[in-house]
Amino acid sequence: MTAHPEAPARSTPGVARGRSPLPPWLNRDLRLLVAGRGLRSISQSYLAVIVPLYLAHMGYSAVRIGVFFTFGAVGSMALTAAVGVLSDRFGRKPLLVLLGLLTAMCGLVFVATQSFPVLLIAAAMGTIGRGGGAGSGGAFGPYAPAEQALIAEHAGNRHRTNAFGIVSVVGVLSAALGSLLATTPTLLHRVFGMSDLTAERGLFLLTAVLGTAMAMVVLPVSEAKRPVHKTGTRRRLTTRTKHVLVRFLVTNATNGLAVGMLGPILVYWFHVRYGATSGELGTLFFIANIASAPSNLASARVARRLGAVRAIVTARLTSVVLLAGMAVMPSFLWAAVFFLLRTQANTLSNPIRQSFLMGVVDEADRSTAAGLSNLPLQAFSSVGPTVAGQIMQVAWVSLPLELAAVLQGVNAALYFIFFRNIVPPEEQSSAS
Repeated sequence: MTAHPEAPARSTPGVARGRSPLPPWLNRDLRLLVAGRGLRSISQSYLAVIVPLYLAHMGYSAVRIGVFFTFGAVGSMALTAAVGVLSDRFGRKPLLVLLGLLTAMCGLVFVATQSFPVLLIAAAMGTIGRGGGAGSGGAFGPYAPAEQALIAEHAGNRHRTNAFGIVSVVGVLSAALGSLLATTPTLLHRVFGMSDLTAERGLFLLTAVLGTAMAMVVLPVSEAKRPVHKTGTRRRLTTRTKHVLVRFLVTNATNGLAVGMLGPILVYWFHVRYGATSGELGTLFFIANIASAPSNLASARVARRLGAVRAIVTARLTSVVLLAGMAVMPSFLWAAVFFLLRTQANTLSNPIRQSFLMGVVDEADRSTAAGLSNLPLQAFSSVGPTVAGQIMQVAWVSLPLELAAVLQGVNAALYFIFFRNIVPPEEQSSAS
């Protein structure tokens, strides 16, 4: 039986009442979900660095690498949509457990074979190499619809944005650890003379271990029972959910191609433009993730001060300016500085966007809304790596970044137009 979302956490043995360093609303279920996010963020973070370099070390061109990530994006899109719909119907926890085991299996595939077609299938099924960009903290991909709905269920409206902020902080700090792990192939190569490919396979083996751990840590999480449906019937989305979902579909479509032209291609861009190694990129992503923690912690405070929509739009426009500047920097050092500043702006808005969606749709539709709202983003982002690879090879290597900045500027404008008059429950209560 699930405790009421607003109920305080149970007392911890051995800790005096009132002295716990954790906020009272951070109950056992939320702590388990936080642990799952941390494990996932570790693996996604080092894989985001290692997979593009692993493919480059096998001799694949920018176009071939773009195709690889396009295929993976299509698999991620299909899984995300399926998880969203199935979670609201059959339960969110079982899907999180299944996805953890799927990630473990696909990590083993990367250890066992170099066959490009087999790796394509594994990348699509396990979303290997996706969702681990600096500052993302494991917040995206097929896990998101089920996880976001469970977080909202156990946090309640009052603490929902705070909960997403805490989860994101743990995510980016764990991603920082993952970024450090991404430097190990370079160290093994320099110290022991191990080949890059052999050293990188060790991290795919670690992915199998972490995927299994992700599945196990979610098992004790409690979950409210889903509504029982008669055979052959399907519960329809509420009018409120449909109204919000249509707007998210249009808004996310404008952002999809931009995300696709960044993501894993951004790692490859640093490698081609400045000759950055896995050690340098791992260090950069480590710093970016550590520096993102304060932004995530401040997200709830900023949302209360500006309102969720204005906070999101302001952060997005700031990141657009910084991305456009990063593309023309003359050295790796200056590009890294702009990259770090842009990461702060992006991470500030992530918990707010996730919480906003969970607050303005019907509770029973949360997983479906989270899954379907990102379909256009993932559909267009699946094309992005191939487009970016072609542009980098036949035109200017930094042109994909400038195009992504323009598209994300359009996205910010649409977000304000569509959502400025939609108010989440916590802002309604504060206004009354």
